[in-house]
Amino acid sequence: MPVMMIRGGDLDLVEYEFRSFLPGEIQKTLGLEKKKYKLAPRKGKVLVKAPARIHLSVLDMNRFAPDHAGGGGIGFAIQCYCTAEAECTKQGLVIDYNRSAIIENFVAVFSKTVGYTGGFKIKAADHQKKHVGLGSTSTVMIAVATAINEAVGAPLTNAELRRLIGHNYVEETSDGKIAFGFETGVGPAASTHGGMAVMGDELVLVYHHPFAEGKNVFIVLPPSDISSAGTKEFDLLMNRARTLDYRDRELKAYFFMMDLIPALERADLKKIGDIIWEIEFRGSKRAEVEHHSYRIYQYMSMLREAGLEFVGMSSVGPAIAIITERDKKALAKILKPIGLEIAIETKVDNAGMKVTHRA
Repeated sequence: MPVMMIRGGDLDLVEYEFRSFLPGEIQKTLGLEKKKYKLAPRKGKVLVKAPARIHLSVLDMNRFAPDHAGGGGIGFAIQCYCTAEAECTKQGLVIDYNRSAIIENFVAVFSKTVGYTGGFKIKAADHQKKHVGLGSTSTVMIAVATAINEAVGAPLTNAELRRLIGHNYVEETSDGKIAFGFETGVGPAASTHGGMAVMGDELVLVYHHPFAEGKNVFIVLPPSDISSAGTKEFDLLMNRARTLDYRDRELKAYFFMMDLIPALERADLKKIGDIIWEIEFRGSKRAEVEHHSYRIYQYMSMLREAGLEFVGMSSVGPAIAIITERDKKALAKILKPIGLEIAIETKVDNAGMKVTHRA
């Protein structure tokens, strides 16, 4: 596995080795395994439908790493879904999903945590938009985690599931194994509760609120040949982004607490859009946008100048989220001379994850 350098400051340069491992080989149960759980495995299937998320910004990149979840941040749920269904079996594990290793790993962690000794049959489906900033991995994982938790009688709370996912968050590696990835908890929180989620460090949900009810959400994918995954993502987030957050994290926190939350309370989409636009130029978000070249800023600036209320890049991009009262036809007229097209037309999901049971 590659060895990457992390620069945390002028006199802080360390090496980080991406260690790959087999599913279930490293299990972080966070002390939750010390509790006594009364398991009640259900008959039949548990079905979970979880909305994807737009991750607008991390609060402080210095507070998380591939094997240390946290960092805080903000994001919101959209009506673009991943699904999971699970049922208890006497033994074994059957997974119907093309990324079975990440599910196998979490099932091992979950089973050890709650003391479940039976098996599972699991089927999952994601939204097929990978590595563009819509959080396919985190959305699938909260859907699967909720499904298996419900299947054995819901021993863990939503917050405990979010922590367990975050500290055991993995991505596949080129050698067929898995390695720890980046997780702030924004995705699982937004998917679970719907609306806008504001996260503190250690995956703590600080605040959530319905957002942009009835407004239209459009996702556009600007052309970019820059990778937002693997070692490219590591180099971006662990170096320049950390340096910029040392400078701007206090300002970003001020924006979240003093401007964003009040604007959410009064449903002021224009003010929220103005705050997000400021965030695009601050700290780690600036590093994420510049990662795809200044052309992304140019695209977003032209969209703002056209009068669109909310424009922001999701996660490490290159997906740009637009929220507006204008319809698809009106937006298409704005996008055409810019050279962009609508990739996804949707709305904010303010209901959050839905769980149903089937005999």
